[in-house]
Amino acid sequence: VTGIGVITPVGIGKREFWHSITAGKSGISRITRFDITDFPVKSAGEVKKFRGEDYVEKKDSKNLPLSVLYAVAAGRLALEDAGLSPDFYESSRFGIFAGNGAGGFETAETAVKRSIEKNTHRLSPYFIPYFLPNMAAGVMSIKLGIKGPVMTCASACAAGSNAIGEAYLRILHGEMDAVVAGGTESVITPVFMAGLNSMKALSKNEDFKSASRPFDKNRDGFVMGEGAGFLILENMEKAEKRGIIPIAEIAGYSILSEGWHIAAPEPEGKGMAAVMELALKNSGIEKKEIGYINAHGTSTKLNDRLETLAIKKVFGSHSNKIKVSSTKSMTGHLLGSAGAVEAAATVLAVKENIAPPTINLESPDPHCDLNYVPNTSIKTEINCGMSNSFGFGGVNTSLIFKKYR
Repeated sequence: VTGIGVITPVGIGKREFWHSITAGKSGISRITRFDITDFPVKSAGEVKKFRGEDYVEKKDSKNLPLSVLYAVAAGRLALEDAGLSPDFYESSRFGIFAGNGAGGFETAETAVKRSIEKNTHRLSPYFIPYFLPNMAAGVMSIKLGIKGPVMTCASACAAGSNAIGEAYLRILHGEMDAVVAGGTESVITPVFMAGLNSMKALSKNEDFKSASRPFDKNRDGFVMGEGAGFLILENMEKAEKRGIIPIAEIAGYSILSEGWHIAAPEPEGKGMAAVMELALKNSGIEKKEIGYINAHGTSTKLNDRLETLAIKKVFGSHSNKIKVSSTKSMTGHLLGSAGAVEAAATVLAVKENIAPPTINLESPDPHCDLNYVPNTSIKTEINCGMSNSFGFGGVNTSLIFKKYR
């Protein structure tokens, strides 16, 4: 990992993001994207102070969907952080792997509303292109000048980590030299939020800053967030030859399906445990070497309890020595970009030897009895870290990062 670019509710760019995360700063506030007067959910993690024209032409900044703008912006920031130009590697060996869950949902919602309200079939010619899930990766390729393999992973809440893992495998097997890999999402819209509310997935807590409270016995659902996160992954030897000191190494990845339910985890945490076990096996890293886990930690009743159970199944007595935290307590749940932003947090935790906190953990759930780094970050030796993402449809992923030596 040679570069990190993030657009998040707690900050734009690696430095501001990491400062906010380690300081326990919440990016969750009252929804401003639409009228919530009669809406049952009031809170979300919106990106503030983002200017699309800082990253693309002014015309594009007005027309492109937010999820695409966030992706281009995070990709640019990651390249800058890595000191890497798009033409450094042979074009066929430098690609973009981008994850998202809902694609241009906001574009589709706006088009349908216009069609019904105005009783018209006359829609924007950009409606279909901007709605397609692969458009973030496609526009990144155009705007960043990267013309190698371009892949879109649409694996819901696991999409960002899925994209990073698949990019890692391409480099590991010698097919590519470098990849801009991560995820993006922006679905703070009336219809999407109403759908999640109907699933009973969202928190109705109107104390916005404390609405996302993973592992707390009073948690009542997740908070919708938005943003993008992209890592620059490079072949180690080639990165070193161009004089770069990597931030960390990616050591392992796994993806498995629970084959259980479209939204609920398997009730004994077997699927979660299996994907962590496989990532460890693929990495060659011993369980006792894992010092930090960035949990999926959604702040829902089932996920937090079962992820805790799964961690204990995998790590046994060592689980009590691992620092486990959910940065969703600060950012909310970024769906398709969650895994990528949380991978960035894990990389920085390994690099800086700091375990970010789980904020709002005031009344621990007795079923959630690990060290969740409550409310204040901890300075501790972290040689290896794990990042978990579990998606709708039963898609589970796990990434492992280790210190660059």
